[in-house]
Amino acid sequence: MTVLSCAPWEATAQGRLRSLTLADLIAALAGAWSQPEVVPAVRIHSAVVDSRLATKGSLFVALRGEQRDGHDFVAQAIANGAVAVIVERPVDAALCQVVDLRRPPTEAHPAPVGLREWQLVADRPVCLVVRDALAALQQAAAYWRRQHHVSVIGITGSVGKTISKEAIAAVMRRRYRTLKSEGNYNNEIGLPLTLLHITSEHQQVVLEMGMYDLGEISQLAAIALPRLGVVTNVGPAHLERLGTIERIAQAKAELPRALPPDAEGGILILNADDERVRAMATLTRARVFTYGLNPNADLWAGDIESHGLDGIRFSYHYGEQTVYAQVPLLGRHSVHTALCAASVALVLGMSWEEIIAGLRDQTSQLRLVAVPGPCESTILDDTYNASPASSIAALNLLGELSGRKLAVLGDMYELGAYTEEGHRLVGRRAREVVELLVTVGPLGRMIGEEAQEAGMAATAIHQVETGAEAAALVRTLVQPGDVILIKGSRGLKMEQIVADLAQPPQADTNGGKGAVND
Repeated sequence: MTVLSCAPWEATAQGRLRSLTLADLIAALAGAWSQPEVVPAVRIHSAVVDSRLATKGSLFVALRGEQRDGHDFVAQAIANGAVAVIVERPVDAALCQVVDLRRPPTEAHPAPVGLREWQLVADRPVCLVVRDALAALQQAAAYWRRQHHVSVIGITGSVGKTISKEAIAAVMRRRYRTLKSEGNYNNEIGLPLTLLHITSEHQQVVLEMGMYDLGEISQLAAIALPRLGVVTNVGPAHLERLGTIERIAQAKAELPRALPPDAEGGILILNADDERVRAMATLTRARVFTYGLNPNADLWAGDIESHGLDGIRFSYHYGEQTVYAQVPLLGRHSVHTALCAASVALVLGMSWEEIIAGLRDQTSQLRLVAVPGPCESTILDDTYNASPASSIAALNLLGELSGRKLAVLGDMYELGAYTEEGHRLVGRRAREVVELLVTVGPLGRMIGEEAQEAGMAATAIHQVETGAEAAALVRTLVQPGDVILIKGSRGLKMEQIVADLAQPPQADTNGGKGAVND
């Protein structure tokens, strides 16, 4: 396998960058009937669907949502600097030059309305009118991805795909010029937005691939054309939509099925500790590489030690090689993240020095971080999202730390028939770990009820409905040296609890060291 050797990204001569232009965008959407000679040389530096994020040189895509319509914010996007806008209905011609791409070409009119009538000018934004703005975004991304000889790494799984993406990207950056999807840009909108940021300098693109239903990962793979795929696990996330764990596995298996064959460089990385993931080896034409805690895996880990907030220590075993590592990922469960990232690097021919250096990059610790809390406490911020498996993993980390332990646990959404069992499972583990438990939301009440049934004192359990109530309550409960875990589904906005607790209260008369308890 050929391994590219490149100078660090920072040393690249930026003048040589080939990034998306207005001509590229029109070519992607208008096809053979575009007229590039009448399109000015306008570079597009970013692609957004939120007008507030538009800056000078942006492409703004006006999407229709359940509550808001992006067309209502076209003027704001242009005012913020957008040079191109994709819309589904005509906009005020005073705002921009309008190019109507909805009409098919004819002999009489071989080019889109606007391009055939006058030459576009560079100093005015262009509004491209299409039948479906989302489909146009995806079409443009697929076109642009195919203009570049990059290697795309696609990552999916019920739990851990975001932190795995971050860790893989951190390792890839040690050798390759790497683009990764930001935050949770893992769906039919976020993934195309990421692809439009590819430039000629990129060599690896690391993409998280999420799904809510069957067929969605297949669609993402058709846009991105991943050469290397990673499946972290299969769990009950989105069970409410898909109905059974088997259907979730079927949806995740769309990534292995989409990979090119081994002869064309296709590689599939599988978590061998998950039976449903391991079975996907039979569904792909790609080369299969496995990782896990079992010595039967191609890459496995042993001697695992958690050092609390100082990270984890373990040994890698790969063939005849044994490599010891200590990395700043938190919790014993994070060894799977380290195994996953190392697996990708090994199949691409990277060295152990590059792997360990990448994993020690603090920016790869995205999902669970420690921040100072009130009254000299420590907050474990794991508010990105929640499932039974990830909640128990976070509780396990909490149990490894010294100090009195508090947990603020919220609703876990989209578990379907597993909703009650999943919440009660977390409640039983909370009973074993924490001294004080605060639950948030109606589903979170089941966590508290189960903790009490398992033997936790009723006086140690507090149940509230909102994050604001939870933050106010924790301020009355916290003591110096406490460790507070905060975790719940994204829809609850549990991160606001962290924001409220990580700063002094409004009327702090205690020297900035937290609230004075009455």
